[in-house]
Amino acid sequence: MKNTISVIAAVIFLFEIALGQNDISKAPRITSNEFGRILDSLSIKGSILVYDSENNKCYSNDFEWANTGYLPASTFKIPNTVIGIETGAVENDSTVFIWDGNARAFKSWEKDLTLREAFKVSCVPCYQEIARRIGLQKMKEYLRKFNYGKMVFEGGNLDMFWLEGDSKISQFGQIEFLQKLYFSELPVSENTIKLVKSIMVAEKNPDYTLSAKTGWSGRAGKDNGWYVGFLETRENVFFFAVNVFPDKGIETDKFLPARINAARAGLKALGAIE
Repeated sequence: MKNTISVIAAVIFLFEIALGQNDISKAPRITSNEFGRILDSLSIKGSILVYDSENNKCYSNDFEWANTGYLPASTFKIPNTVIGIETGAVENDSTVFIWDGNARAFKSWEKDLTLREAFKVSCVPCYQEIARRIGLQKMKEYLRKFNYGKMVFEGGNLDMFWLEGDSKISQFGQIEFLQKLYFSELPVSENTIKLVKSIMVAEKNPDYTLSAKTGWSGRAGKDNGWYVGFLETRENVFFFAVNVFPDKGIETDKFLPARINAARAGLKALGAIE
């Protein structure tokens, strides 16, 4: 009888995971000193937040930081892509954005790019164009439905509000949105969900699939970096959000990869990857 009850309980739990019913805000919070050591070793300060969905546990070195809102920067390309595809502002991942020939911040942006390519190289001008195509009212409508942070914008900053201004989202907010995307709980079509998830894939091998997006903003001369996404293994899904500032005079060329390295080291510390 005891074994039967255990099996039933396990089935129910897996069913709830499949439906995306676990709420990260109510999950047990476990402070990880190892996460803090990882950040120190990379000369950055901030928070690594990881949610283990199978075991319904939340790990961070600083939960107060993880609850603090910051500009989403280029992590906003995830909801921007969802809304763009769902509204028809972009047809699919092969939609091409034509370069106007003007100099851009990065050489990788100075060419025609498909939507999939624009996401990979984080092309700001391409995604500003998507926001303008979506329009003010639809952007507000969908972000309200998504309950995506606190985005502050009107017509004048429709193509900049995620990069500057008063918009903000916390690491918890990032993961809550990613859960809705992963478990198809956003009010959009399944085709849109599948396409966006395929665009987000950063690494895939027999052991896991990593889907993620970086973000980088500067305010008052101070860099703030993001790396958010989810890691699918054979048995589990780990959602993560890293938000960090540079520390100890770290240079930009080392700060930018440090965001990704922090996430990977945090996932490794939990045994999610080797």
